[in-house]
Order: sequence, then C-alpha cells, then structure tokens
Amino acid sequence: MARFGLQLPNFTLGGGDDAIFPRFLELATAGEEAGFSSLWVMDHLYQLPALGGADQPMLEAYTLLGALAARTERAELGTLVTGVTYRNPALLAKQVTTLDVISGGRAVLGIGAAWHDIEHVAFGYDFPSAGERLDRLEEAVQICRAMFTEPAATFQGPHYRVDHVQNVPRPLRPGGPPIMIGGGGERRTLALVARYADRCNVSGDLDTVRHKLAVLRDHCRDVGRDPATIRTTRLGGLFLAPSASAADETRRMVTDVAGAEFAASSTIGTADEVTEQVAAILGAGIDEPIFNLPFAPPATVREVGALLTERFAAVAD
Repeated sequence: MARFGLQLPNFTLGGGDDAIFPRFLELATAGEEAGFSSLWVMDHLYQLPALGGADQPMLEAYTLLGALAARTERAELGTLVTGVTYRNPALLAKQVTTLDVISGGRAVLGIGAAWHDIEHVAFGYDFPSAGERLDRLEEAVQICRAMFTEPAATFQGPHYRVDHVQNVPRPLRPGGPPIMIGGGGERRTLALVARYADRCNVSGDLDTVRHKLAVLRDHCRDVGRDPATIRTTRLGGLFLAPSASAADETRRMVTDVAGAEFAASSTIGTADEVTEQVAAILGAGIDEPIFNLPFAPPATVREVGALLTERFAAVAD
C-alpha cells in the first residue's frame, strides 16, 4: 500500500481557545484512523499569511506533537519542518528522542533552514543569511544523528558544539528517528539530503518535482549513495470536490487566497480526478505524498483517507 501523510496547519477551528486542541485532535485521529501513515505539524510561531497570519492561533510544534503521541497509536509524527534557527540542535535531538519514547518509536525529525523572517524578528531570534542558515543546518543534522546513534557524542563546529553529550533514554526506533530535510535548493539543500538525510521533502508542480529529484540523484552519485535509500516526500494541498464544477470553483478560490503557485501544486478535483492526480505524483517519483486539508472537517479527512487507501492499496510501499 502506498504511504500518505497528513499535515495539519490550521488552528482556527471554531470555538474559543479551549476548543483548539480537542478539535485539532479530532482531525489528527480522523487522519490516523482513515489510513494516513504520518501526521505533521508546522514549526512556526506565527500562523502563515494564507491562513490568516499572526492574529490567528498557532500552537508550538513539539509540545503539540507530544500530546499527539499520547493520543495516537500508529502514525509517524513530525514537523514539516523544524526551523534550524529556533532551537539548539542538542536540545532538538533531546526533544525528538522524547517524542520517540512517548510515541513508541514513531518520531521523525523534519528540519530545514527556516525562512519566516517576520516571526524571527518578533520573537527575538537571529535570522542570519541563507548561507549561514544552511551551514547551521549541516551542523545540526550531524549533532542530531550523533545523539540518536552514539552513547556520548562530541561535535565542534563554527556555530554549535556538544561535548560527550549523553542522550538517555535512547530513541526506541533502531538507528534513531529518521531525519528528513525539507527544501529544494539545488546547490546546498539537496546536497545535504544526499549526504545526511533519510528522507527529503520538496514542493512544487510535478515538472519541478521531477527536476528536483533528478538533481538529488546527481548529488547522490557525487557522494556514492544509492538514491533509493532516500524516501522522497512532497507537500501539497488537497481539496476534494463533489463535482467538476465545484472543483473549478475551488481551484479559483485557492488561487485567489493562496496564489497560483500553491494552486498549481495542489490536488483539486472529484474523487476520480484526485485519484488521477495522486497517481501522477507517485509516478513523478514521490514515495510518500503529504497533503494538507486546511479547512476540512474530520469527516472530509476520513473521506480523503479512505479514498487514498482504497484506490492505492495495490501500490508498493
């Protein structure tokens, strides 16, 4: 069976602040019960502009994932993706290890170079150049991997260091939580995937995806790695419509609210049209499509999950 992930980015779910987590949990458990293989949250401190911006609620990622770990049973759990600038990487490794222990070995470390400068300024985090953020990312994944796999890790870099750091308890998953690097930068980010990551996360339309995966294969060749050892994932919206005319209206709405680029990378249509589009995503080389359904109620999450698991039951994982 093909694997599908569910990203849950929206916390404006109706009711007061005391209703945020119960309603979010309904979405997450609906996704797991409907067959989604993984559940993901954003690592942002402000809500993104397309979902209302800083005036809208946003829960902190790892606190939320810990709560989900205690209330779910099967799905992998992670951020899509952690901004390297927000946490000391040794603390991050400890947080992800804790998540792995609570969840029974279901944690994934999703990480990237961060981009949302507005929240950095507001919360008092430095926002260095893209080059330095990528340098920090490279150091961070090495520290995290070492803390997942070594009894007492030591690392010294220009930005981060650890000195015989012990990470007890150990992660439950053999080899530690998988590391997924998010981003499509062709010179640095995808090269870091080839060298350090277990998974990658890219975005964009299918022509863009095919190109990014070809670049990744080139980087793998350069370092002598089999690209088949990297699980490929792609994030995009999914909007299930009851009719072709409703799908057209949804496409116009998504374009108006989130822009043409997001609409072009979204899966929008009737059940048959969604099936055709998802098959194309898999055919482009994506092992695990990850979808967000930002405005969908639990019933729609269940409907989409059932559709995907039924239509793609025969696809090899």
